[in-house]
Amino acid sequence: MVLAIATAGSAAAGEDLHRLRSPRQGGETIVRVFTPDELGPEPRLKALYVLPVEAGEGTRWGDPGGEVRRADLANRHRLVVVLPTFSALPWYADHPASHDLQQERYFLEDVVPLVERAYPVNSSPEGRLLVGFSKSGWGAWSLLLRHPDTFSRAAAWDAPVMQAAPDRYGMGPIFGDQANFERYRLTRLVRERAAVLRGKKRLVLTGYFDSFRTHHIAMHELLTELGIPHDYRDGPMREHHWESGWLEETVELLVNH
Repeated sequence: MVLAIATAGSAAAGEDLHRLRSPRQGGETIVRVFTPDELGPEPRLKALYVLPVEAGEGTRWGDPGGEVRRADLANRHRLVVVLPTFSALPWYADHPASHDLQQERYFLEDVVPLVERAYPVNSSPEGRLLVGFSKSGWGAWSLLLRHPDTFSRAAAWDAPVMQAAPDRYGMGPIFGDQANFERYRLTRLVRERAAVLRGKKRLVLTGYFDSFRTHHIAMHELLTELGIPHDYRDGPMREHHWESGWLEETVELLVNH
């Protein structure tokens, strides 16, 4: 269970800030939540989880919250938009030995329940969407593929979706070893979940910067071979950054499928 939750109220108009102390993380984390300006009488809203690529509130690859606000995603699509942070580099995996490096459990058991207690969101799988790029695109897909009864759709932009070992991009300390990595390996998961994924489009794969285009092409071919419907866009090429313009198009595909 979460040891403590402190809600700091509104960080800005339409944005709330929650501070968490979870035993599954190595320090305090933050969950930013953006809501539409007006909550009408319609059924409960979908929650869009925008997954970070850096530990804490790092901005080397841009400010995802600023991009969410600039694109006005909460109002444009009538969404509750959620940006969690992680105490260590997020690869969305549970370490096999470290109790305070349980990223998947933290997201599933702390972040999602917090949002569904505090906001008028649809708590069924259809109400939960995931989006990310690079390592967080990996995370969006791995969360859906490992928990297809929890999430409805996941989108990845410029992500290493064909990665076969935890040997790059800071993966090693998070996954711990190859055996644990195999539990999250996307190529294995799409094969295992093929029957579940054939019913409707649940995966989005779009755009690239440079090195991960080959990953996207190979994954598109694998999904096609397995008969898994998906939204795929080979481009346009954009900077590997939150603010290069990819998020709006990707969320549009994710929401209006």
